[in-house]
Amino acid sequence: MKTRYLYLIYLLMSVTDIVVINLSFLTVNDFFNFKSNNDMSSLIVANYLWILAAMFFGLYTSNFKHKLEDIYRLTIKSFILYTVLFFSYILLSDHHLSFTILVIFYGLMLLGLLSIRFIGSAFERSLKKHFKITRPVAVIGLNSMGLRLAGFFQDRDNHFAFEGFLNQDNNSYLDKHGQILPAILEQMNSAAKSGIRDIYVCLPPEQIREYDFLQIEAEKHCLRLKLVPDMSNTMTDRLKLSYMGEFAVLSNRNEPLEEVENRFKKRVFDILFSSLVIIFLLSWLYPIIGLIIKIQSPGPILFKQLRSGKDNGSFLCYKFRSMKMNNQPDKQASKDDDRITKIGTFLRKTSLDELPQFFNVLLGDMSVIGPRPHPLNMTTEYREIINQYMVRHFLKSGITGWAQVNGYRGETKDSILMQKRVEFDIWYLENWSMWLDLKIIYMTVANILKGEENAY
Repeated sequence: MKTRYLYLIYLLMSVTDIVVINLSFLTVNDFFNFKSNNDMSSLIVANYLWILAAMFFGLYTSNFKHKLEDIYRLTIKSFILYTVLFFSYILLSDHHLSFTILVIFYGLMLLGLLSIRFIGSAFERSLKKHFKITRPVAVIGLNSMGLRLAGFFQDRDNHFAFEGFLNQDNNSYLDKHGQILPAILEQMNSAAKSGIRDIYVCLPPEQIREYDFLQIEAEKHCLRLKLVPDMSNTMTDRLKLSYMGEFAVLSNRNEPLEEVENRFKKRVFDILFSSLVIIFLLSWLYPIIGLIIKIQSPGPILFKQLRSGKDNGSFLCYKFRSMKMNNQPDKQASKDDDRITKIGTFLRKTSLDELPQFFNVLLGDMSVIGPRPHPLNMTTEYREIINQYMVRHFLKSGITGWAQVNGYRGETKDSILMQKRVEFDIWYLENWSMWLDLKIIYMTVANILKGEENAY
């Protein structure tokens, strides 16, 4: 499991390795005044062979433990394989690089690679000292498995920040009436407030049934609860099995966007897509819409409202103002709402009022696709009455989403409608893919063109 910061470190390491190879090769050639028409092809082959050697030993993959000794060990192995491959290439080709040039090239390259590792480890230590780059976790279950798991987290402090056990006093989680003990409830609440997002619960076989009760309560606080069971007994089929080092971890849902590679892809897409919309559409449309809004109703062009986002954090959401200035900004718009202006009606029907949210996407508060962000008062209300409501906040909010393209948008007077919206949002969370995002964008555009009944 990698955090986004460690993922960037791996990415930077691969890029700097290529830079070292190129600088070493060019330095040797320039120093010996060795010029050949095949210099460029040799350099290209040198880069490709290093990538091949590094991939062979998994130098840049997520499988190694990210310990300094492992990095050096895999680097040396990759370098040895690389020297053999590149030397073989030189012998079999018509290049006339001397043995001296090759030895100096290999020496400069190895020195550069080791120096980069040393600088990188120092940089990472500085990041850990001054910034929060590890994922805070806690454990429920002060038993032998829980202690082993705590040791695992502490041993991998590059990945995790172990915050301790939530139940120091005992290993019972339910009272005689089947209700979660108040002490556990209080500790979950404290964990959420302190920034913990993942809790691992170590349950013996006879207590695994208690996982459901703990998980329901954890999700009310926007906490992910993951089960680390005793694997000597049969596992529950409905839980997703994943591995974290030597530990098997069961969670009740699949979350593709928990993989840092998938989050990276989605963020790159968000930046590119939102930039294109801002440059080619909002750059000229914003002044036109803004002028009409000002003419029809005094007040600001943009409506800004605090809304609930990822991990139940709040952010300032932007929309074109579609209503007259009023003292009920948090009240949901309804059909024939007299607060809506003429231009506001058009903006809402065409969803153009949402366009400024591409600035939210560019800033990282939102994604192009995801659960729609709700006002804070709505989150407070529905988290108490809608089952799994807070699960939708495991993701960044979106300008459009799976629920919206399936008809669940607009006013939600009936709690059943909100329950269906939440179900669609959770389905998206569990089934995300880039193709699904592209499909939702297509369906959104198609719905806008044909008009939506609930857009008012």
